[in-house]
Amino acid sequence: MASVVEALVPGGKANPGPPLGPALGPLGVNIKDVIEKINEKTKDYNGMQVPVKVIVNDDKSVEIEVGTPPTSALILKELNIEKGSGESGTVVVGNLEIAQVAKIARMKKDDILSYSLKAAIKEVMGTCVPMGVTIEDLDPRECQKAVDEGKFDESLAAEAW
Repeated sequence: MASVVEALVPGGKANPGPPLGPALGPLGVNIKDVIEKINEKTKDYNGMQVPVKVIVNDDKSVEIEVGTPPTSALILKELNIEKGSGESGTVVVGNLEIAQVAKIARMKKDDILSYSLKAAIKEVMGTCVPMGVTIEDLDPRECQKAVDEGKFDESLAAEAW
């Protein structure tokens, strides 16, 4: 029976302290090696909290599964800002281009419920609403309608899903 340790770690900067060290210690694995593997797998998410699942098998072999950060964290990173608007609807903290929204949607592909790029993009746009983030200088809800109407079909045609 494998033991599973789940934790939220800073991308590329996990350390042997809590939450990982105390959870992995009793399982008899080399904590330093596990931390190094986690940091290698999460280095692209530097500065973001990343969900990680460490599976320790009976033979002490270790598997590491890395999730993707929350959509809101990816939006903040793409805009290079610290936090969303405390007053969405009145205060706009940033503006994404449709290509940036598509990039975030692709990063979330494994965690998202949508089957098409268009639907995934609309999901990301939905996250922008409470954050005070516009897309192509439009309110995210207006932008979702524009996606439905095919306004961005040409620019999205180049985007792979």
